[in-house]
Amino acid sequence: MNIIVRDAEPRDASAVAGILNRIIDAREYTAFDTPFSIEDERRYIQNFPTRGVFVVAEQSGSGRVVGFQSMEPFAGYTHAFDHVGVLGTYVDCDYRRQGIAKRLFAATFDAALHKGYRKIFTYVRADNSAGLATYLSAGFSVVGTAQKHARVNGRYIDEIIVERFLGP
Repeated sequence: MNIIVRDAEPRDASAVAGILNRIIDAREYTAFDTPFSIEDERRYIQNFPTRGVFVVAEQSGSGRVVGFQSMEPFAGYTHAFDHVGVLGTYVDCDYRRQGIAKRLFAATFDAALHKGYRKIFTYVRADNSAGLATYLSAGFSVVGTAQKHARVNGRYIDEIIVERFLGP
């Protein structure tokens, strides 16, 4: 499959919301538990931090968005964390295991380095073994477990904390 990775634009809001809401509905891949409207996503993209990285994977030819990654600064209240970004990776359920996440990671890592980031981290649900494997294959390392960190459908879920260094 030919994929183009590009910066997210407000016109991608419907596709981003569709991918994210389908993942939320599955109740097994993310700690998000409330669907997002197209307008929520449009506002999110329009107001995305300039130091952030938000890319979409678009299928060549059809123009269909089949995945996205967003990385925001870790903290805005101090400069001590300016080198750290927090990442989220989402691939359409029908397009998994086709190298889309790998392409998204490559674009995000490159853009993050150019914006001064040296470390990226995220949380992965402990019961999402495929998600964890994806992050590990992209060079992330497990640094800990946040026990009972999320509560979804009345059930506590541990989250695995992973990080990846981009440079010195």
